[in-house]
Amino acid sequence: MTQSQGVHERHGATTFKGNPLTLIGPELKAGDKAPDFQVVDKTMQPFTLASTSGSVRIFSVVPSLDTPVCDMQTKRFNEEVVKNPGGVKIYTVSMDLPFAQSRWCGAFGVDDVTMLSDHKGGSFGEAYGTLIKEWRILSRAIFVIDQNDTIQHAEYVKEVADHPNYEAALEKARSLAV
Repeated sequence: MTQSQGVHERHGATTFKGNPLTLIGPELKAGDKAPDFQVVDKTMQPFTLASTSGSVRIFSVVPSLDTPVCDMQTKRFNEEVVKNPGGVKIYTVSMDLPFAQSRWCGAFGVDDVTMLSDHKGGSFGEAYGTLIKEWRILSRAIFVIDQNDTIQHAEYVKEVADHPNYEAALEKARSLAV
């Protein structure tokens, strides 16, 4: 890990087809306080950690909805929201523009996951350590955050093209929502 101008860089923290990439930001772990961030929602309105407070949350972080694994990951979490009405809030965060997120959701009938765009400043990516320096997109990750804004589960998927461990995140979220 190197640090330049106060920014943590984690070279090789993720890979694409085996090629190492650099993640900007800290590697968060269970027990850490969830950092604040500022992204925009589908209406281009600012959205922060405080906007999500009061519930158990899963933040599903994807590089781009227009790729196969991101597509499947977001659809999977959309299905889970329906199975757990009111218990766990699920957010998908990507660098996709809100317009592209809305188009994608409309095309696939995804309307139970809240879509958040980090395209403006990379605030989420830097705060949660998922911003890929070389490409300025987010790396695949999942964070489960409890009602007190404490991270209870964090998974950084090593290979960008791999799926996360859905069951581990969902099981943790369900156990907290009881």
